[in-house]
Amino acid sequence: MVLIAVFGVALLVAVLLSGLAARTVLSTSLLFLVGGALVSDGFLGLIHVTPDSEIVAVTADLALFAVLFTDGMHVSFPKLRANWKSPARALGLGMPLAFAGMALAAHYLAGLDWTTSFLVGAVLAPTDPVFASAIVSRREVPARLRQLLNVESGINDGLALPVVLVLIAAAGPTTGHVEAGLGKIALELALGLALGIVLPLAVSVLVKFRLLGAEPKLQPLLPLAIGVILYAACHLTHANPYLAAFSGGAVLAARLPRSKRAFEPLGEALAELAKFAALLVFGALLTPQLFGELSFGGYIAVLLAIFLIRPASLLLSLYGTRFEAKEKLVAAWFGPKGFASVVYGLLVLQAGIPQGKEAYTLIAVCIAFSIIAHSSTDVPIARLFDVEDLAGVEEPRRAEAPTGS
Repeated sequence: MVLIAVFGVALLVAVLLSGLAARTVLSTSLLFLVGGALVSDGFLGLIHVTPDSEIVAVTADLALFAVLFTDGMHVSFPKLRANWKSPARALGLGMPLAFAGMALAAHYLAGLDWTTSFLVGAVLAPTDPVFASAIVSRREVPARLRQLLNVESGINDGLALPVVLVLIAAAGPTTGHVEAGLGKIALELALGLALGIVLPLAVSVLVKFRLLGAEPKLQPLLPLAIGVILYAACHLTHANPYLAAFSGGAVLAARLPRSKRAFEPLGEALAELAKFAALLVFGALLTPQLFGELSFGGYIAVLLAIFLIRPASLLLSLYGTRFEAKEKLVAAWFGPKGFASVVYGLLVLQAGIPQGKEAYTLIAVCIAFSIIAHSSTDVPIARLFDVEDLAGVEEPRRAEAPTGS
């Protein structure tokens, strides 16, 4: 109950400061992260959370699913067909480069063995622009840049997961069963994708029946019901929930656009709540002891991951594209580590591999530094862009206004 009370207080403060946060470097995400750290055992001791606590895995899992489900709804298939090359380059070249660069840093600077180093690289490869929301939600930011970051973050979680699971198997006590595990991982991914496509399609067929259909005030609950069923079905069948969430949201937006528009305010609010809850719980894990356990080389690896490895890998992948230099730099900078890395980092810790604790410490510190760096720079950087799009939207409205006589 103390945790609920703390969350309520943090939520109230975040809402009251949200207007200020939208105009300055103040970040509501950072507020929950710091709030969780302050009430944890490391400081005030009001709540007691450990990495193996069930609430940690559950909140991170729910938050990642909710964020990916709503992110999927922002994907426009016509726009994606017209502008697929840049996301494909970011995923096909930028992500592997970041993965390899982080693995090298983890091995040579943090002292991890090669298998565990590549595991850390796979865990920290996915990006999560939920911590850079001003970039992907503001209309003054070019649409192609928002599309790039949104599609990249929505898909790279699912791409990283099989690599993470294979490397956990290779580093842990199940080393001899890696090949058998590959088939299981492929099945889980395929099943997740299938559920994400089939369920919204089936519902879109049902709503066309004359006797069926939601009345306007219940229209927002239709996508919510799909999301809840999809989440439960994935966990009951061991399908990949993250790939299912993103594909399900995208298919739902394409097939049920009216329901998608009705659901957007509710969906965004629910995703924010899940995100804040997960941040509060994750913040409670960030004790002084955790930061003290990371070596000096580990901190250098963390700084390289945020300020060099991600930016350099994406800049290389976008070389020769039509993005302007400013857009490339912004895309390169906004590669925050988020809920996917939290969930995968917990998998590493709970797998019982020899250097799992050291790997988790490096991962957790990197996520914390990334949230601080990216969630506090999204608003200032978004405001650097011209507001031509906004002027273009408002101009016709002024022209249509009655002139009076």
